[in-house]
Amino acid sequence: MKISLTRVLAFLTATFAFHVGDGYAQEAPDVLIKRVSEEVLAIAKTDKQIQAGNQERIMEVVRAKVLPHVNFQRMTQLTAGRYWREATPEQQQSLTNEFKALLIYTYAGAVAQIRNQTLEFKPMRAAPDDTEVEVRTAVIQSRGEPIQLNYRLEKGPTGWKIVDVNILGAWLVQTYRNSFAAEIQKGGIDGLIKTLAERNKQLSANPPKPVLKS
Repeated sequence: MKISLTRVLAFLTATFAFHVGDGYAQEAPDVLIKRVSEEVLAIAKTDKQIQAGNQERIMEVVRAKVLPHVNFQRMTQLTAGRYWREATPEQQQSLTNEFKALLIYTYAGAVAQIRNQTLEFKPMRAAPDDTEVEVRTAVIQSRGEPIQLNYRLEKGPTGWKIVDVNILGAWLVQTYRNSFAAEIQKGGIDGLIKTLAERNKQLSANPPKPVLKS
């Protein structure tokens, strides 16, 4: 259940775009992403504590700016697929909590890696009454090809929230769905929850080191 550093970084950058204040609740999703992602990317690049790899500060930023604007339950439901309906409410909650924690550690591990990346935003194709949209962007690196980064948002009572991310042509939900299914076939829903919990424990005990400036 591993994702390459490039994919982690791209996913982090995308998800950071969803720090939405109440005054911007009705903002178009593409406008929202452009405005806030540029703002937060600048913070990640200049925050001395983040650049030094201060895990407490990194987690603070992730919790404050990411968690309220990602629909983790919906993302977990989509990732679990048909197995979601077979899980008890307690299992659904535990699975959501562990998957959420895994993604938080993933984001935190990537925050310290941000250096010179910039973002490119594509025109969005959507009708005014759409409640699900795909926003297309790209991460521009100082070296290497641009990273395709598209994300799917759903509009709910509290506004637009991310439910899936496409990185280099691969949707995150589908990628994890295959891993989830394999774990469930081996040990059931509880086995998957245990695997995620063990992985989160490892990530908590071994925070990533920041990238040294060249």
